[in-house]
Amino acid sequence: MSFSRKTAGMAMLAMAGTGLAGCTTGPSAELPPATFVALQEGPGEEYVIGPLDNLTIHVWRNPELGAEKIQVRPDGRITIPLVKDMPAVGKTPSMLEEDIRLQLSQYIEDPLVSVIVNEFAGTFSQQVRIVGATEQPASLPYRANMTVLDAMIAVGGLSEYASGNRAKLIRFDKQSGNQREYALRLADLLRHGDSRANVMLQPGDVIIIPESTF
Repeated sequence: MSFSRKTAGMAMLAMAGTGLAGCTTGPSAELPPATFVALQEGPGEEYVIGPLDNLTIHVWRNPELGAEKIQVRPDGRITIPLVKDMPAVGKTPSMLEEDIRLQLSQYIEDPLVSVIVNEFAGTFSQQVRIVGATEQPASLPYRANMTVLDAMIAVGGLSEYASGNRAKLIRFDKQSGNQREYALRLADLLRHGDSRANVMLQPGDVIIIPESTF
């Protein structure tokens, strides 16, 4: 690892730690292990549209009022014919369909609207972020039944200097309104094949991987 790349990784780790410090509650605990292949696949939470998502909007019998492959702007809004600066971020596709339908009903009778998400980015609350001593720190769109193993494969695994068994997972607890911290054993999982170290992820999880101290 070059000095500049190592420095950049340490800076990302420091920023992530600063943003999360003081928000976690309780000691680090371990999450229950997940199987490498889900015993029963199931749907995740209903998808929420995020900035830079790519949408297709159809208006039945009025194709000129729809839009093909329109990108949600960074400010979270979209514009299509007769609908200007409609907020899209934070809504499910069905919610956006209803909002567009109400707007168009001022001009046409009983419009039927469908919203299709072509390319997914999602909101931060639906992403899994991996920072620190990994080959490619990244924000990944959460997928149903996603595990730590899936996320680490996506970012290229641990870096040469990673202290994988000191990694932490930060998770927002919706019931308590606090963030909780869990211990991860990434070195055991990735370097020793310990299946008990593989755990299920949830939307919004943050994985922080420190470097070894010499």
